[in-house]
Amino acid sequence: MGCHPEGAVLHQKQHEQQVERRNSVPLLCSHVTPPGVLYPALELSAHERHQPVGASIEERLRELGLFSLEKRRLQDDLMAAYNLKGAYNKDGEELFTMTCSDRTRWNGFKLKESRLRLDIRKKFFTVRVVKHWKNLSREVVAAQPPVLKTRLALNSPFVYDFYILSSIEKSDIAMDNSQNRRSINISYRYLAGTPLPRKRYLTIGLSSVKRKKGNYLLETIKSIFEQSSYEELKEIAVVVQLADFDSVWCEGMVQDISQKFAHHIIAGRLIVIHVPEDYYPVLDGLKRNYNDPEDRVKFRSKQNVDYAFLLNFCANLSDYYVMLEDDVRCSKNFLTAVKKVITSREGSYWVTLEFSKLGYIGKLYHSHDLPRLAHFLLMFYQEMPCDWLLIHFRGLLAQKEVIRFKPSLFQHMGYYSSYKGAENKLKDDDFEEESFDIPDNPPANLHTNMNVFENYEASKAYSSIDEYFWGKAPSSGDFYGIVFEKPIKISKIKVVTGTEDRQNDILHHGALEVGEKIVGSKKGRQCTTYLRLGEFKNGNFEITDVEHKVLFDINCMRILVTKSQKEWLIIRSISIWTSQTPNQ
Repeated sequence: MGCHPEGAVLHQKQHEQQVERRNSVPLLCSHVTPPGVLYPALELSAHERHQPVGASIEERLRELGLFSLEKRRLQDDLMAAYNLKGAYNKDGEELFTMTCSDRTRWNGFKLKESRLRLDIRKKFFTVRVVKHWKNLSREVVAAQPPVLKTRLALNSPFVYDFYILSSIEKSDIAMDNSQNRRSINISYRYLAGTPLPRKRYLTIGLSSVKRKKGNYLLETIKSIFEQSSYEELKEIAVVVQLADFDSVWCEGMVQDISQKFAHHIIAGRLIVIHVPEDYYPVLDGLKRNYNDPEDRVKFRSKQNVDYAFLLNFCANLSDYYVMLEDDVRCSKNFLTAVKKVITSREGSYWVTLEFSKLGYIGKLYHSHDLPRLAHFLLMFYQEMPCDWLLIHFRGLLAQKEVIRFKPSLFQHMGYYSSYKGAENKLKDDDFEEESFDIPDNPPANLHTNMNVFENYEASKAYSSIDEYFWGKAPSSGDFYGIVFEKPIKISKIKVVTGTEDRQNDILHHGALEVGEKIVGSKKGRQCTTYLRLGEFKNGNFEITDVEHKVLFDINCMRILVTKSQKEWLIIRSISIWTSQTPNQ
C-alpha cells in the first residue's frame, strides 16, 4: 500500500460512533463471581470502606489503585487503534497514514503524525492516538488480544509502556503520594475470608501451586497457627495465594482449607486469594538466562509474578510482612522472636531481615516497601530466580550486608519440589523448633574507646546476627559502652567473647557494670554512677535476677577492661533480657 501525502481523516463522526460501540477494556476486568468469592472484583475492601468520607476523587482513585479518566480514555484509544492496526488494516486504511521509513523504532506498525493548523483537530481520535501508538514496543503491538488487554490494564513499568503514562501528569497515576507507593491494578478473587479493617502487626504470605508429588500447604498453615499463642494470633494475618491455573485444583484446595481452618477464616486471620490467568504477562518464549531449559525459565518467571501479585495484595494489611514457601515448618512463638528482633533494630536502617538461610523463606520486610518490591519483581520477572532478585532489591535500597538471625525460625520440610516434583532435601541446620530464649536487647547507642579493626564496629556485638566486634589489643581502662534510649529493668545479662577460630581473642581480665544518671548530649551521653555486677571468667559473663540485685532503673551498661592484654578482643555477643517496663 502506498503512502498518502496527508493523513486522511474521513467519516470522522461515523468512525467515533463506531469506536464508542466497540467493547473497551475496563481497568479492572470484571469476572463472573465463582463459588466461594465473597467480594466481586470492583467492590471496596474492608480497609477502603473505612476511608475518610471527605476524601477527594483523586485520593479515592489512588486508594483504589485506579487511573484517572484521561488515562482510561487513552487506554481505550490504544485498544481501538490496535483493533484497527492503524493503516495496516482494511478498517484503518481510510483513517491513518503509514510512515514510509525503514528507520522506525520500537514497533513495525508506524503511523504518520500530521501537522495541524487548528488545535481542535488534535482532539480527533486519529490524531490524538498517533503520538502514543508510535511509542509502543514491538512486543506490545504484536501481542495477541488477551495479552495486550492485560498489558494495558496493569499499571506496571514492564507490562505497560510506562513512558506513555509519564507523558501525562505523574500526579494522575494511581499512587499514594504520602508514602510514595504505587499499587498494581489487578482484580483479586477472594476464595475464602476477607481482610479486616484493623491493621495487624505481621502478615505471612504464601504462594502455592499444584505439585506433581506431595502437597505441604495444609501442614504449613497448620504449623503457623499451632506454633502461635492466643495473643500472637491476634497480631498476624495469613494470606494464601493459590497461583495455579487449574481451577479444579484451586477449588479442591479451598474446600480443604475452609474445612480445616474455618475458625481462623471467620476470625479474619486467614485469607485465600487467586489472580486470574488473564493478568499474567507472557510466559512462553522468554530469555533463557543461565542456560536454563525453557520450562525452567517459565516456572521461575511465573513464580516471580506470583510473588509480585501476593506482595501487592498484602501491602496495607500490617506493619511488617514475612515471606514463606508452602512447605515450611515454624518454630514455637516465632512472632514473639520476630518482634524482639525488630524492637532491637529500632533506630537502625534495614530493608530485609532474614530468619532462615534458605531461598526466600523467612524474609521480613516493612510493608511500605512491598509495592516497590512487587514492581521490581514484575520488571525483571524473566531475568533470574526470585531469591536472586531479592538480593538485588536489598542492595539497591542500600542494605549491603545480609542481616540474618540465629537460630532460624523457619525450616523447609518439603521433600519434593514444586518444579517437576524433583527431590529437594535442603534443610536449615540453624533451625530450632522448640521454644528458645531470644534476648530483648532494647534500643541503645553503642560506643567504645578501643581501636576498632576494619569494619568490626561496636554495633555488631549487640544483636543476634552472626557477626562480632573486634578491637585491637585493649589497655586497662578501655571500655565498650551501651547507653539505653530509655531506662530499663534487666533480668538477665550474658556476654560471650572470642570465637571458635580465635579462642585466644577473649577478654582475659574484665568486669561488667551498670549505671544510672545520664549526663551529656545525645552523641556523648554517659552515666555518672556505675555499679559492678561481677568479673569475666574464661572470657564470658552471665548473671540472672539482675532486677533483684540492682534497685535503680538502668540507663547504661559497660564492659570494662581491668588489665591490659597483648591479644586482640572479640566481643561475639551481648544479650540482655528485660523484665517489666519501669515507671517513667
